[in-house]
Amino acid sequence: MEINSNNEIFNQDIYDVLHLFYPDENLKEKGKVSIFLTIQQNSNNLETIVEIKDENNSISKKFINDISIFPNKNNIKKYLKRIVKLNVYKTLKELTNKSFPWGCLTGVRPTKLARELIEEGVDPDFIEETLYKNFMVNSGKAHLVSRILKNQRSIIRNENLIDLYINIPVCPTRCSYCSFISSELSAVSAIMPQYLECLIKEINAVKKIIANKPYVVRTIYIGGGTPSVLNANELNLLLTELNYPVSEFTVECGRPDTIDENKLKVLKSHGVTRISINPQTFSPKTLKLIGRKHKTGDILTAYALAMKLGFRVNMDLIAGLPNESFRTFKKNIDTILELSPDNVTIHTLSIKRGSILAGQMPENTEISKMVDYAYDKLSKDEYRPYYMYRQKNQLGGLENVGYCKESTACIFNIDSIEETCSIIACGANAISKRIYHDENRIERQANVKFLQDYIKRIDEMIYNKKILFK
Repeated sequence: MEINSNNEIFNQDIYDVLHLFYPDENLKEKGKVSIFLTIQQNSNNLETIVEIKDENNSISKKFINDISIFPNKNNIKKYLKRIVKLNVYKTLKELTNKSFPWGCLTGVRPTKLARELIEEGVDPDFIEETLYKNFMVNSGKAHLVSRILKNQRSIIRNENLIDLYINIPVCPTRCSYCSFISSELSAVSAIMPQYLECLIKEINAVKKIIANKPYVVRTIYIGGGTPSVLNANELNLLLTELNYPVSEFTVECGRPDTIDENKLKVLKSHGVTRISINPQTFSPKTLKLIGRKHKTGDILTAYALAMKLGFRVNMDLIAGLPNESFRTFKKNIDTILELSPDNVTIHTLSIKRGSILAGQMPENTEISKMVDYAYDKLSKDEYRPYYMYRQKNQLGGLENVGYCKESTACIFNIDSIEETCSIIACGANAISKRIYHDENRIERQANVKFLQDYIKRIDEMIYNKKILFK
């Protein structure tokens, strides 16, 4: 893929749009696609000439956009990027006769963008129209954004509020679609005691930071990986350190074969209010194919235990898993509705370079039908979409959507995706975020990715956190 522009600040944005239409092309390699952009700006207008050639066709388009209407002249670069992306998208749409549900949007947080548009002066009642006009988002996805904004009542902008996140980047096995930096338990079991020791050291340092500042812990979330790979004694050791009186305390127990009654009782005794049990699918053949060791019966047993002990439950399904037809996915949705968990998240399969499935998946022509069916069925069952995010290389250019029953939204999910609350994150590969609302700015600090490095460099991780949250 070859990009030639008289203004290189737009190159990454141009590439992101090109990659929608030509996903197999690489920016760094001159290949089958080339684009030439000439961009001229004056005080009132932006003139863009877009010329694109691929193996079969070529096209040239000229656009003149009024930029005098934009409200914030100090942030004109942001508006110019939006215009350039839209013009490139329109040209590619005409050249290839293709379109995508999210139009020229390539970011991971469409709802955050919509909220920014409202802050810039767009009437909330016109947000759907604005998403279509300025980004060519289709009517269904624009309506989804509008619904989610109305359901995000828990957002509070207060720099004294924080979420506390703990990471256990370890799983029983590696799923074939996964690209996260997670270790299989068998490979790191020998150093898990050291990891927990260092993790608790970091947690205690964070507790001192919180005590010395006017921070209030809003939620606690233990994620991964699969935190429930820890045994009951290890969970008790970790949870003993997390004694903040929060109303929402979540632990991911994603693999049902890692859940037993003893572990759940330990979680309950320490005030955990919510757990996740993630089937991903109820098909035995697919579970085996994607590298999961558990059976469908394990999912049902784990869910029954969670209900018995009074937990709220989040459950995940993935649309587009290998060899799954619409008929199979429909059964998955119908089964999860029979269980009726508090939260259901529908993920669209994302094929990342680091996953086993990379380069192996054929095009799934039923993926949009799957996602639409989930939306319709969950909505009819009075589940409300309340958070959403996108990932690169998702099938069909689609998205992940979390649905909840009335008053059961997971606050941490909203805070994390919308980036409206600071997060102090402990553990290997955990990323802390400090939100400066008045400055419209976010600072991030990532811990090292691997357990061995984290153990060696724990003091450095603690020091970095003290600097970020000073």
